Amino acid sequence: MQNPSPLLGRLMPLAGLLVATLAACGGSASEPQAWPPASAVIAHRGASALRPEHTLAAYQKAIDDGADIIEPDLVSTKDGVLVARHENAIAILNADGSVKEATSNVADKPEFKDRLRTKSIDGVSIRGWFTEDFTLAELKTLRARERIPAIRPANVAYNDQFEIPTLQEVIELAKAQSAAKGRTIGIIPETKHPSYFQSIGLPLEPALLAVLDKNGWNHRDAPVIVQSFEVANLKSIAQKSTVRLVQLINSSGRPWDFMQEGAANTRGYADMVTADGLKEIARYAYAVGPYKEWVIPQTRDAKGVVTGLGQASSFARDAHAAGLKITIWTLRPENAFLPTSLQGTPGSDATARGNSVAEIRAYLDAGVDGFFTDDSSVGRQAVQGWKPAN
Repeated sequence: MQNPSPLLGRLMPLAGLLVATLAACGGSASEPQAWPPASAVIAHRGASALRPEHTLAAYQKAIDDGADIIEPDLVSTKDGVLVARHENAIAILNADGSVKEATSNVADKPEFKDRLRTKSIDGVSIRGWFTEDFTLAELKTLRARERIPAIRPANVAYNDQFEIPTLQEVIELAKAQSAAKGRTIGIIPETKHPSYFQSIGLPLEPALLAVLDKNGWNHRDAPVIVQSFEVANLKSIAQKSTVRLVQLINSSGRPWDFMQEGAANTRGYADMVTADGLKEIARYAYAVGPYKEWVIPQTRDAKGVVTGLGQASSFARDAHAAGLKITIWTLRPENAFLPTSLQGTPGSDATARGNSVAEIRAYLDAGVDGFFTDDSSVGRQAVQGWKPAN
């Protein structure tokens, strides 16, 4: 064999690095790992059935349990930093002043009593504490709490242990765990209330793209999919970035940005899930994220109690025909969220676990490409034991 040329000699180490990198991701030089994988397990707010949601501990638990993608819902601080919270309201009060719902301990912090506000968020009046009234440094003094303790009482044991994470911290975790696990851990951030944050001078999209830029993730091949229930902000991102986008579809109603347009736009989510509506979404989005009943309607008894799963609609077929991937939400393991036919015993116990695996596999059979689950171990079990029909 002849001696390699100087150029080839310089390329050979790079080729070795490529092979090593692909092997670390579970692929080979000839078969690089596809991302996102088929039947993607998406950790809904992390392992939210097992840890307080949107904490690094919840994301870590989800990754350990087999999640392919973790979901940070994004809201802004007063100083424009994106943090992971389900809502910008981090504690909500009842009319009598008692705590109705909380994802933080802010209501117990006397130094922040003066931050209590009443605001209209997407047409809903809420009295509580909001992330946009705190700097990041102030938010970092708070600790996370379980949002639905009546259904997830075991999670209360983790109250006041974990910080509110930034988007940057979530990305750093995903990168570190991708290296540690030898597989790609992606993120699927949701921009929460984008029109509202735009209206108060804290637009989410520039901040999001800036963080993605900083991490080398502001492109289509990055392990990132950005989602929103609104439309205009996704179209705006599509004009500025090639990052993949998901149009979320609620169970009913209309996108808030449509509602703000008044009579000029009377379309709702029901219009968006038609074959023509899905083709329109495909012009700017990579995927569509429908509420699960758009794919498989649930059956109900005379009292409206959900009893089981009906026949799959044409949604998956129409979405795939339009060139869209499908990521449904949300499949949860507790009786409180399952049809009576899939509930565990006793059915009267909302906290008991039922047959979430069967529910997940029904949606996989219907043709979804990924699903949000509150327990990634259940999601991974469902995927591992499932085989496509064709």
